[in-house]
Amino acid sequence: MSTRYLEHLFRPRSVAVIGASDRAGSVGRAIFSNLVDGGFEGRLDPVNLRHRRVGGYRCYHRVADLPEPPELGVICTPAPSVPGLIAELGQVGTRAAVIVTAGFETASREAGRDLEGELLENAGRHGLRFLGPNCVGLLVPGHGLNASFAHTGIHDGRLAFVSQSGALATAVLDWAAERDIGFSSFVSLGNCLDIDIGDVIDYLGIDGRTRSTLLYMESTRRGRKFMSAMRAAARNKPLIVVKSGRAPEGARAAASHTGALAGSDVVYEAAIRRSGALRVHGIEDLFGMAEVLSKVPGRVGPKLAILTNGGGPGILATDELVLGGGSLAEPSDATIERLDAILPDNWSRANPIDIIGDAPPERFCSALGILLEDEGVDAVLVIHAPTALSPAEPLAEALAETAAEARKPVLGCWLGGGAARRASEHFAAAGLPGFSSPEDAVSAYLNLLEYHANQSALIETPGEVPTEARIDRDRAAAIVADAAGAGRARLTEVDAMRLLEAYGVPCVPTHGAADAEEAVEAAERIGYPVALKIMSPDISHKSDFGGVALGLESAPAVRDAARRMEGLLSSANDSRQSGYCVQAMAPARHGVELIVGTETDPVFGPVVLFGQGGTAVEVIRDTVIGLPPLNMSLSRQLVERTRVARQLAGYRDRPAARIDLVCDVLVRVARLMCDLPGIRSLDINPLIADGQGVLAVDARVLLREPDAGESPPPAIAPYPSHLEEWVEFDGENIQLRPIRPEDEPAHREFFQSLTAEDIRFRFFGVIREPEHSQLARYTQIDYDREMAFVAVDGDKRILGVARLSSDRAHRRGEFAIVVRSGIKGRGLGRILLEKLMRYSAGCGQRELIGQVLFNNTRMLNLARELGFKVRHSDPADLCEVVLEHPAAEGNAS
Repeated sequence: MSTRYLEHLFRPRSVAVIGASDRAGSVGRAIFSNLVDGGFEGRLDPVNLRHRRVGGYRCYHRVADLPEPPELGVICTPAPSVPGLIAELGQVGTRAAVIVTAGFETASREAGRDLEGELLENAGRHGLRFLGPNCVGLLVPGHGLNASFAHTGIHDGRLAFVSQSGALATAVLDWAAERDIGFSSFVSLGNCLDIDIGDVIDYLGIDGRTRSTLLYMESTRRGRKFMSAMRAAARNKPLIVVKSGRAPEGARAAASHTGALAGSDVVYEAAIRRSGALRVHGIEDLFGMAEVLSKVPGRVGPKLAILTNGGGPGILATDELVLGGGSLAEPSDATIERLDAILPDNWSRANPIDIIGDAPPERFCSALGILLEDEGVDAVLVIHAPTALSPAEPLAEALAETAAEARKPVLGCWLGGGAARRASEHFAAAGLPGFSSPEDAVSAYLNLLEYHANQSALIETPGEVPTEARIDRDRAAAIVADAAGAGRARLTEVDAMRLLEAYGVPCVPTHGAADAEEAVEAAERIGYPVALKIMSPDISHKSDFGGVALGLESAPAVRDAARRMEGLLSSANDSRQSGYCVQAMAPARHGVELIVGTETDPVFGPVVLFGQGGTAVEVIRDTVIGLPPLNMSLSRQLVERTRVARQLAGYRDRPAARIDLVCDVLVRVARLMCDLPGIRSLDINPLIADGQGVLAVDARVLLREPDAGESPPPAIAPYPSHLEEWVEFDGENIQLRPIRPEDEPAHREFFQSLTAEDIRFRFFGVIREPEHSQLARYTQIDYDREMAFVAVDGDKRILGVARLSSDRAHRRGEFAIVVRSGIKGRGLGRILLEKLMRYSAGCGQRELIGQVLFNNTRMLNLARELGFKVRHSDPADLCEVVLEHPAAEGNAS
């Protein structure tokens, strides 16, 4: 992840347009005119071999002729010339370019060259970043920059719009102009050959001129980079996404249930949700939700009260709410009693609160005030239908005054024509969201719920796993390696169960048998009744084939079942037998059959599937997708998004299942997929869950083909367990390891242990105890972007923390260290700093720096001892300590 040189793209001090022209209808003329008309105040130079002047400006024949290197080059010449022009720009010191030229594939074919490959090579050699090719360009109106061939300009605003579609980008420009919407940046990405979605989202996420980022996307090729940027940006400001391609292109053949149930769009859906962003399904929703989120910045609860003067609109809103997964608030008895005192006798006495068509503004305001005081109401939607006794505009003004003082969200829905629009404008002027239909209002409310749920998940503190079952990664890796070495495409059922056991997943006792007699011997060892399953590399779903026999009570029954299966297999063309799988019958505990599966997505790497299992899993289609790594909180959210969650919670005489153990299995399977890239997909179906626990009854594991190339990595960097180590400190062994989300409670206790002086040395000032959101940022880090090591003793107390944050180019790391106040001066600071030094060098950083207060002599002396140079900084009470790494030193450790 790098936003290196993107400041030159978005805010250049000089621009050169290569291919600028005065020829009517040319792209070169459109771009140069847009730059002139946009009011760009920096140096602007046209470059064209055929012209001496363009648009009244002196025109230069070559990039090398320019009087000074442009910070940004805009290229609109034919495709075969572009790689050379990128090289010329790089040679003179330009660090950013926009390539609007299209047709590289055709031009490459005609010229017998790989033009895109040459582009990347030339840009990389000179450290030049470029947008495109095949893009409209970009507009930054606050900087006077319109480096595009768009047909209209835009005015300055706080929204950033990023689009992978050039046609849609220009259409949005028209749409936004009609609605007087301004932009901080407007970016057409084109083919994303170099600068892609992740780079731009990353830049805009920390751009102080941008309040919200809106993204139209079709796909990404770099799932991990995309997720890292999205998660970082979504922590800072709203990020709203339209992802096209929702309709499935057709069911693809798959050898596993998960492969058939997972699909590209549901994986993107899971990725966007996990990033903390909001997905909507249209351009109007994109801009509409940006406005709503700016007016409802706080958390929104799930219980909505609907206040209306018309029964029909209230019913429409209720339908939309309930069918969309929302819930109506239930007003308390005290609230009903207070409403009775101010409303006509024939009011609805239930939610929706119908206060009758003749309701004047005073009745609306009084009812709204009462509802807002009810602790069982999280938000109120006011729906107004126009009547002669209840005009819209006076009501909007009165309600706005009441709603503006509320601590809960109030949404307005104004039905009708001109008066309703003016009423909505009054609401908007007061900073309140207004809508023209009940459906739109409820849809926005549901989007608010989704957004805040995604944001909460981004910072939620996970619970500890409920079991201590050890994970034996080496044993699991050996099982996969042995199967791959034997040329097998899948694990046998026996090996699949051994694999799960190695990761602590409870499995039904399972034995392999080569023939019918060995199957009988295995059954005798296990004890009757048993299940018998045929093993064949050519049969994916054994039950469909007749290769499963359950409840076998005796040796003859096992022998007969085995022979029957052998006969079925011999009649099937080209089907090979590799023996039998004998299993203990799972106890009849009236459990719920679940599926836990994984698949490797070509973009986002491993994905995890959960839902209702059994033989009808594809018919029921009650499944959800999540991205590893998972923790207990994320796993529980997956479970809660399924219909089968209601069965797991218990019903009638069925006790609740151990949902915590179901979540534990999800966490373990997700880790398995992160640890073992040789696995392509895995199904546990069924996983039986009841009040006593969970039990894997059947499993299928497919391996990656030898020629499939490198497995895509997990979309979110998993916990780097290889960085854990034990060291001796103060006479005992302590663990140095990367920080984990589960460390939040221990991190809070650690902060409380610090003296005021130590807090000042670390944070350069007095700060209060951090809130949950701050602690979440400290403990839930993106290991691709930053690192924090904690020193932990035998009581699981944090003794010290060392942090490292990288610059955008990942060439420079800034560190900070703090040690528990009661153990300072014993050498832990040295241990932590040496750990950071090794890690920084291993990451390829060129220098490691820290800011130290001038009177923190202990830290300054330690830095000098370890080879840091100390120099005074600004302000005067700070010193900067700097360690230069001679070269990248292999892997971080």
